[in-house]
Amino acid sequence: MTESQRPSGEYPMYPSYGNGDASYPPPPSHQPAQPIATGPGTTVWPGQGGGGNGGYGSGLPQPAPEPAAPRRRARRPVALLAAVAIAAAVVGGGTATVIGQLTGNDANSTGSGVVPGTTVAQSSKGTVAGVAQAVSPMIVEINATSNAGESTGSGVVITSDGEVVTNNHVISGASSIKVTLSTGKTYNAKVVGTDSGKDLALIKLQGASGLKTATLGDSSALAVGDQVVAIGSPEGLTGTVTSGIVSALDRDVTVAKEDGSGQGQGGRGGGEQWPFEFGGRQFNGDTGNSTTTYKAIQTDASLNPGNSGGALINMNGEIIGINSAMYSASSSGGSSSAGAGSVGLGFAIPVNTLKADLDTLRAGNSS
Repeated sequence: MTESQRPSGEYPMYPSYGNGDASYPPPPSHQPAQPIATGPGTTVWPGQGGGGNGGYGSGLPQPAPEPAAPRRRARRPVALLAAVAIAAAVVGGGTATVIGQLTGNDANSTGSGVVPGTTVAQSSKGTVAGVAQAVSPMIVEINATSNAGESTGSGVVITSDGEVVTNNHVISGASSIKVTLSTGKTYNAKVVGTDSGKDLALIKLQGASGLKTATLGDSSALAVGDQVVAIGSPEGLTGTVTSGIVSALDRDVTVAKEDGSGQGQGGRGGGEQWPFEFGGRQFNGDTGNSTTTYKAIQTDASLNPGNSGGALINMNGEIIGINSAMYSASSSGGSSSAGAGSVGLGFAIPVNTLKADLDTLRAGNSS
């Protein structure tokens, strides 16, 4: 250690500097110069050189902020989020929901697994199979007995306590009505109201409760080319599903208002198919003198005797029409209904017509 050049006692003694193995001389008589930082972790005093024992604090760390710790803390939520997401995936999915809850995003709009307002599963949306699975429980088979024999048609459950919509011509003149659900359970039914001018009727199942109900859609939103599904009981084949498209809109279809010729609909009593008139021509038999005309949805979904009163459904599982008439080349040619079949010309009453008429039907009016 070098000796001090100042007289003894001129300045107070300074404590030693260093790590305990070596100490440094006290500062000179003049104002000490400020240290020079030469780089991270080193400090050199003027006139003492950059290394060896002559430098002040050579190799001593220079105080500085530690940016690493804040960066590690900032990454922790991301790491935690990833860990939570991976754990959610391992236990059976739901990662998107967990991430949405942690980040504040709304991932719960379709969390129930169904299309809002329908019963079609999200995974089956837009498929015939999905629509059939969702809506088939709401479609029933109707067997009506009258003086003319027994006829078969279809209907749509619209309330949990057993209100069923069908065509007027399916139940017109019936003395008894039996309804069979898709489960095979049967009910007796009574007529609540009819509207022969629109070929609609409302019946009520006796003692029914807790039934699955159909969703009534908006037929004004239909466009030509939209895909549709038809469900009914053609020739008594309960729950038959067919599909096609909307072929045309606002077709003026004329049907008979009263029972009589053609009331049988695939009849086990031997009745002919339900006749209708379009463009001044009659099909499937004589419509008679008492007729009504309505604007219909035309579809190429296969319809056959017994589909009357059943549902025409869009791909969201909503009822957009009540099937009411179909063309059969066999019957128009005068042959029996045994060889009758759909040739892609079917007609349905728009569901908006039904919705506008429901209050009248529920009031018990008949026309």
